[in-house]
Amino acid sequence: ALAQMGQHGLLGEDILGSGFDLRIAIKEGAGAFVCGEETALIASIHGARGMPRPRPPFPAQSGVHGHPTNINNVETLSNVSAILERGAEWYAGFGTEKSRGTKTFSLAGNIERPGLIEVPMGIKLGTIIHDIGGGVPRGKSLKAVQTGGPSGGCIPASLLSLPVDYESLAEAGSIMGSGGMVVMDEDTCMVDMARYFLAFTHAESCGKCLPCRLGTGRMLEVLEDICGGRGVPEDLELLERLGRAIRSAALCGLGQTAPNPVLTTMRYFRSEYDAHVLRTECPAVACSAMFTAPCQHACPLGTDVPAYIALIRDGRLDDAYQVLLRTNPFPATCGRVCDNPCQAKCRRATLDEPVGIRHLKRFVTDHGSARALPITPSDRHERIAIIGAGPAGLSAARELRLRGYGVTVFEALPEAGGMLRYGIPEYRLPRPILDAEIDAILALGITLKTSTRIGRDEPWLRIMDRFDAVFLSVGAQSSTPLRIPGEEFGGVRSGVEFLQQIHLSGGTDVGKQVTAIGGGNVAVDVARTAYRLGAASVKMICLEKRDEMPAHPEEIEEALEEGIEILNGWGPVRIEGEGKVTGVKLKRCTRVFDEEGRFNPQYSENDTRTVKADMVIVAIGQAVELPFHQSVGGIRLSERGLVSLKEGTLTATSHPKVFAGGDAVTGPSTVVQAIASGFRAAGEIDAALRLRNQEEPYRVTPLEGIAIPGLVDEVVDVEHQEIMMRRAPQDRCQGFAEVALGYTHEQARHESCRCLRCDVQDVEEAEEDMTAMPSVRPSV
Repeated sequence: ALAQMGQHGLLGEDILGSGFDLRIAIKEGAGAFVCGEETALIASIHGARGMPRPRPPFPAQSGVHGHPTNINNVETLSNVSAILERGAEWYAGFGTEKSRGTKTFSLAGNIERPGLIEVPMGIKLGTIIHDIGGGVPRGKSLKAVQTGGPSGGCIPASLLSLPVDYESLAEAGSIMGSGGMVVMDEDTCMVDMARYFLAFTHAESCGKCLPCRLGTGRMLEVLEDICGGRGVPEDLELLERLGRAIRSAALCGLGQTAPNPVLTTMRYFRSEYDAHVLRTECPAVACSAMFTAPCQHACPLGTDVPAYIALIRDGRLDDAYQVLLRTNPFPATCGRVCDNPCQAKCRRATLDEPVGIRHLKRFVTDHGSARALPITPSDRHERIAIIGAGPAGLSAARELRLRGYGVTVFEALPEAGGMLRYGIPEYRLPRPILDAEIDAILALGITLKTSTRIGRDEPWLRIMDRFDAVFLSVGAQSSTPLRIPGEEFGGVRSGVEFLQQIHLSGGTDVGKQVTAIGGGNVAVDVARTAYRLGAASVKMICLEKRDEMPAHPEEIEEALEEGIEILNGWGPVRIEGEGKVTGVKLKRCTRVFDEEGRFNPQYSENDTRTVKADMVIVAIGQAVELPFHQSVGGIRLSERGLVSLKEGTLTATSHPKVFAGGDAVTGPSTVVQAIASGFRAAGEIDAALRLRNQEEPYRVTPLEGIAIPGLVDEVVDVEHQEIMMRRAPQDRCQGFAEVALGYTHEQARHESCRCLRCDVQDVEEAEEDMTAMPSVRPSV
């Protein structure tokens, strides 16, 4: 670039103005930290220690040997020749009004096509990630993008429509900086990422100013405590105060921007900080100091997956069953319908395929025997009301009863189970399996009152008066309407009520040509159920593409095998007919989510079609019906009409007596998340009552020790996951017999041997035959 400038005779006054004596200090590399390195570099040229100094004067006023000095990095200087050749107007034609030209980025991280890219200023962040970089590999979802190098901020996936220019990045809390752009997927812990980048900038601090030298060090200590499971709620406020102080008081650009990764992750990913501090959990399962095995940490219940798999390998299925029951009152149910978040974090997947954790859980419950858990002897006088006998309510009831409380569960429907019974078809979850697990919970001495709707059969205020605490665990058992013309016609039904009616009455009439609208698990269940009830043809209409459908891939595959036709990328415009359904008019959906990841379908108005139907079943979402009005009882609700929780708690509401969990708080969620919320509620209810009575906190009674084999294979071969046998498609639709048949003993033994035993910390100790397990986790 300097040679080009000399050849054109443009050194000195022609570039910087008449009478300007140009001195150029060249910094090698992709970029630098904005301000501090400028004066440090000049000091080094003078033979002094490379330290920043306060400004003004700026280098452009007084730099090398007192002369005005232009300081730029190699990237900037490389643009000079092109500008000189084509003119300033050409270069200014790129970019935005305030951020003109182009910018080179180093695109790295979890991206399909990494590398150096040059793009015009103002380009959308999502365009860079998806169109240029090819998106996130391995089917993972995008979580965040960090721009500007180690001092840059982390921008969430919800801001993919953000223009990449100086002003927009600054507003989002980031910087352009050195042109680094690191893409992070769902497996990235944002707290740990902030710690990593702050460790770099702290090490790079020259130490001249106290805010940077000591402030970044103190922030790093706090982040290391949080990532190590030692964080306390006060740490979060301290991090924000330190970050703001360093940003405003540091002498150079390095110190001023060092807090960016911390402040932006706290701004956009506060829930991850809360999980680390309040629950000692890392949602991304990345902070290894918090856990021994990723699968156990990813499980919302903390089920000791390596322990029960090791017991399967050793042929001790009864002991494996006891390990499951310690943290899960519904292991047989979860062995069939859990969304298995544990399997998504299995380290075996880095070699070939994850271990079939859910299938092994089912094998234990199919072939092992359960022993009843002991109830803690207690003369506690408090009585707890549980509203809703779904997985959250029954889990809370069990845990509270085990701690000695009197528990009464109220259920609006004739039988307990919630969506497990009334929402999941029997071909996925046989009723005898569910009945056995519910009976085991009720056998602990829990009172169940069915067909009792709170607010109608039993006044809400009476419940508040009669009980010492109330756990609100009503499920999402109402369907969301389409709100399109024709929805009132005969033959239009809601998905949740359709499935519920089948269990209540033993069946229901269906049309010959059934159309299910929706792409989630309920829509798939509706479609497959209609086929089993005698529909001649069944179609599913969903906005999403096949790989975008929220339904579980295994359920989608089974539906296709059974002859269900799925029309992807179409949305309903209106339901055709005259008082009775004759069809559904559709239009092409070109995009389901906008650039910020929000549900905002876009359609092609000219691309339409009509499908014939004499029954339409709507399954696009579910809603929660609370047993009280917002004005009653002083319980604060969110904008979505869900129960809002008290800050710093997991289940407590604005009313001191009322706790809430499951769908009532989150909206429709998974079975295992509902069970986990029930356990959390039981813990917080118990703690609140003991605090009210000035009692010592509850101490978990140690269960009998179960010896866990510590065998670790020295050689691991590439072996794919065992495939569970299923009924043939032509046999499935004849009735509601369970489709999945479970592992054989040989399959379970082989699959259990694939476990890498991530929980084993000391291989030499693990080589011993057996190791005692006094509580939940194996001592190895």
